[in-house]
Amino acid sequence: MIPVFKPSYGPEELEALREPFATGWIGLGPKTKEFEEKFAAYVGSRYAVGMNSATSALHLGLHLLNVAGDEVITTSMTFVSTNHVILYEQAAPVFADIEEDTLNINPAEIEKLVTPRTRAIVCVHYGGHACDLDAIHAIAKAHHLPVLEDAAHACGTLYQGKPIGGLSDVTCFSFHAVKNLATGEGGMVTVNNPEWDARLRRTRWLGINKSTFDRSIVDNKYSWYYEVEELGFKYHMSDIAAALGIVQLAKLERANARRREIVRRYNEAFADLSGLRLPVEKPYTRSSCHNYVVRVRGGPARRFCRPSGRPGHRHQYALRPHSPVRNVSRLRAPPPSHRTAMERDRYPAPFPDLTESQLQQIIDAVRSFPLYRK
Repeated sequence: MIPVFKPSYGPEELEALREPFATGWIGLGPKTKEFEEKFAAYVGSRYAVGMNSATSALHLGLHLLNVAGDEVITTSMTFVSTNHVILYEQAAPVFADIEEDTLNINPAEIEKLVTPRTRAIVCVHYGGHACDLDAIHAIAKAHHLPVLEDAAHACGTLYQGKPIGGLSDVTCFSFHAVKNLATGEGGMVTVNNPEWDARLRRTRWLGINKSTFDRSIVDNKYSWYYEVEELGFKYHMSDIAAALGIVQLAKLERANARRREIVRRYNEAFADLSGLRLPVEKPYTRSSCHNYVVRVRGGPARRFCRPSGRPGHRHQYALRPHSPVRNVSRLRAPPPSHRTAMERDRYPAPFPDLTESQLQQIIDAVRSFPLYRK
């Protein structure tokens, strides 16, 4: 069986764990600080704040935007975390339809949904293909709204030649085991506002104004005293995850280049299959190629996998049918383009450690299925 995703690990990741184990700093400590600084430099953001998951990153990122009691325009073509965090903040998700070719939120649909109750726009760079940020930022500026980017799929994605991570008010990344930069669990919030940076560091550590590392190392002495300045959460990154993240960050460009090569091979191999609609890449982006989405023309794909392997699966489902969202959303049926995408999308594996034999197995499996040659 060929997995859909697999982290690309080697001896470097194992070696990187020696230092936190030797020093005893395995919680929030110096490796987290080092990873944050290197990640901020990589994406071109002033600040990066490490979290224990992308869900935590999204929650605290949205928490900065004071959306409680109002509405957030978002997409349903995403994992549940994106919109659960809107509910955590006692706000209501309002779902905009997606672009049929990129599966990203459609800026024209965002404009239609803005009301006096709208407090923020959340966009998801689906599969690593950047959203049309120029159009989204123009709408946000016109209505004085902040933009939060869910970049869980977009570590290493470029927009207009610049890395995703320093372009909007708040950007949130995932380092889950299946992501392009994988630490097992982990996330990051990037911002350019120093007050938001300070608040993120407090709220990820239960509202405490100084972490144990700050009180023992940064202050050059251990001090028991701290203040709890606001209600916070236990969301901080650990140095174990950060140590892995530093190594993974150094490998990211090479790993993403391999993903792009796999995508190129798929595109060439499937170009003559009239039953498939292949993914696009708009001129304004260089995708991280987190996944490879093929769409079945003319009807649902009842079967994608052959018994001999596992070249793909269905990865995302529309969120509104799930009861926690359905009970509060102003728009309750999946938007038309998302309904079509749900019926027809499948995902061959694009992870960097895919071997040549596995790659050929996937290509052969897809090409052998009659529905795709119709």
